Formats: sequence, structure tokens, C-alpha cells
Amino acid sequence: MPHAQQAIEQYIRAKDGNRPHLLAQAFTAEAILDMVVRTGSISFPGHVEGRTAIGEVLVSRFGQAFENVYTFCLDTPPPADASSFQCKWLVAMSDKQSGEARVGCGFYDWQFNPQSRLTEHLTITIEHMKTLPARDVSAIMAWASRLDYPWCSREAVVGGMPDLEALREVVQFVATPELQ
Repeated sequence: MPHAQQAIEQYIRAKDGNRPHLLAQAFTAEAILDMVVRTGSISFPGHVEGRTAIGEVLVSRFGQAFENVYTFCLDTPPPADASSFQCKWLVAMSDKQSGEARVGCGFYDWQFNPQSRLTEHLTITIEHMKTLPARDVSAIMAWASRLDYPWCSREAVVGGMPDLEALREVVQFVATPELQ
């Protein structure tokens, strides 16, 4: 039987690799996604119902716009039988059209079905999404590709992050241990 950690990892593999078929191993068919976006630099619908619709928003459309996607959960994995799990996340990616780098962070709040252990409700809060010039993509990708994937410590993220003024708020958010 799948468990919470596997559901989270399959979601990340689906989103980062543009593989919507993997969502069947991450979400129940009736799953609900809520998005709380606290930045104007990226947009998502606030509420999505059903695994197919979630795949369209978080994988297919996302994959049309972004590449070189690395998503990290900034915590240790949940226990196999977890009914819920909260953690901070960080993403690094590049925009297919402009070539710009994007680095964002926020919170995941997962609720798992007790029988299947698949996700039945996910709330994604986007606190920051920074856009950096295309000249910074190689530094961002070199850093992201060296991090443990997809579970990474906050210290490792902050310790190796390129020293760019545009990332100051991301560093502050990631370095703060509390879930807010």
C-alpha cells in the first residue's frame, strides 16, 4: 500500500518532470487543491477539484511554461501512516519563454485518505516567487541540482544558495524554522 511519503514524492515527480500520469499515485480521484498565492508574480486558480483538473493546473499547464524544475520539501518525510503533513517547500525553475530564473517558497498542507494514503486535500501557499534575469539561471540550476531531492534541510538550501539580492526574502523565509 502506498504511504504519505510516496504520495508526496509522486506529486513532485509528476510536477517537476511534466508527468501527469504519476498523479494517480499521489491523489485520490476526487482530491481537492486549494491555492493561496501571496505574490503577484505567478497565478493559479484558488480552488481545483479532481485529480484530472489538478494535473491540468499543476503539471500540464505548469510544464508548458517552466522547465528545469526542482521542488524541495524542507523537512524530513512524514511517517507512513500520516493522516496529514505540513512543511515548507522551495522551487527553482526557468521560464521557457523568457529564459528567466524563478525561485519560490511557501507551505504545503497535505491531508491523506486513511485507506489509500493518497492525498485527498492539498493546500499550497505561495509566499514568495522571485524572478531573476536569465544570466542567473546557471547559478540557480547549479545550486538546485546539488541539493538532496526532494527532501532537503533548510540549512542545506540556505547554505548553498547563490548570494543574490533578489533572493533575500526567500532566504529569510526558508531559514525561519516555524510553520506560519
